[in-house]
Amino acid sequence: MNATIRFIFQSVLWVVLWFVLWSQQTWDYRFLQENSFSLIGQISLIALLIFYTAPKFLFTKKYFYFIAISLTAIAVFIGISSLISTKVPLPNIQGPPGLRGLKPRPPSRYFTQILLLLIAYILATVVEFVVYAKRKEEEIIRSKSENLETELKLLKSQINPHFLFNALNNIYALSAIDTTKTQESISHLSTMLRYVLYECERPFVLLSKEVEYIENYIKLFALKSSKKYPIETKFNIEDSTIKIAPMLLIPFVENSFKHSSIEQIKDTYINIYLTSKNNTITFKVENSIAEDNILKDAVGGIGLENVKKRLEILYPNKHNLSISKNDGIFKVELKLENYV
Repeated sequence: MNATIRFIFQSVLWVVLWFVLWSQQTWDYRFLQENSFSLIGQISLIALLIFYTAPKFLFTKKYFYFIAISLTAIAVFIGISSLISTKVPLPNIQGPPGLRGLKPRPPSRYFTQILLLLIAYILATVVEFVVYAKRKEEEIIRSKSENLETELKLLKSQINPHFLFNALNNIYALSAIDTTKTQESISHLSTMLRYVLYECERPFVLLSKEVEYIENYIKLFALKSSKKYPIETKFNIEDSTIKIAPMLLIPFVENSFKHSSIEQIKDTYINIYLTSKNNTITFKVENSIAEDNILKDAVGGIGLENVKKRLEILYPNKHNLSISKNDGIFKVELKLENYV
């Protein structure tokens, strides 16, 4: 609601109240002149507040100037009102020649008009401050939303090149071993890229799509060797409609492949489990840590730090992430309360 509409609304409100308050009075020339100026004073002060003192001083926290100008304006209107309405000529009043048609103003009525003037200004100030506070709150929320959206886009832009870099390295290594498997790997990569380019533009995707992406990632890696890698997976999705933020789980998988040295096959393993039940997603990754990776950061670099930030943004108070590293075993457990 802009300033003009607020001014019109408050002016109409006080005109209605003015008629209601004085509806039991005898309406004559003196009464109308006395109270009309008081009403004009109220509306004028409200206009001064809405269009000048509030935006220029109150909202900019120049409280001294706001109070000083407000009190001065109120005093001026009270003074003028006093001069105009203390003595107002009335028709058909007989008296001495110097006082004919003159009548003192009742002090109680004068006090009531001053009180209404102050109440009108104070209430208008409260309304303006509430409107300003609400507008500022909306601006802060909008700014936070824009910042979060920008941060999410940045985080996604970090994920995709990271994935592509790893996948191309795998295909390059495979091309020197088996051309047939290279073709299979390109097919898997094509499916994965389709997911990244089209599905990941949405804020949330089907959990089954995210799982399919993980499975293709593992298949792509498994083609590097004719031997079977010690990788165990188990995915159990009860609700086919359940959704998740895209590319949220793959950093954990990438981290396990990176730090387990799974290519050695001997004395290494990776276990990946996912279940969705009662609107809760549970994802677990456990892998051995190769000796040459023992001293590396347990977080696993940019991948897991990235996903932590995304979890804070997308699932505030709706997720539980546990990461541990003990006795050469790295474990990650993520629980999401799905509300999509």
